[in-house]
Amino acid sequence: MSIVVKLDVMMAERKMKLGTLAKLVGITEANLSILKNEKAKGIRFVTLEAICKHLNCQPGDILKYEK
Repeated sequence: MSIVVKLDVMMAERKMKLGTLAKLVGITEANLSILKNEKAKGIRFVTLEAICKHLNCQPGDILKYEK
């Protein structure tokens, strides 16, 4: 069981670069990269909210549960 992070797909659809999104969200590019590459152990709701706000999407567009 795992949570798959589809942030890279959503960023590509919105034509948003990592550095741009990191600045808008208020986190470092390194931390956003860790999330994008599925290396993160967790995410704060405020961070998820900011990502969804700037990508104009829902949390389910970014996170997916797979067995």
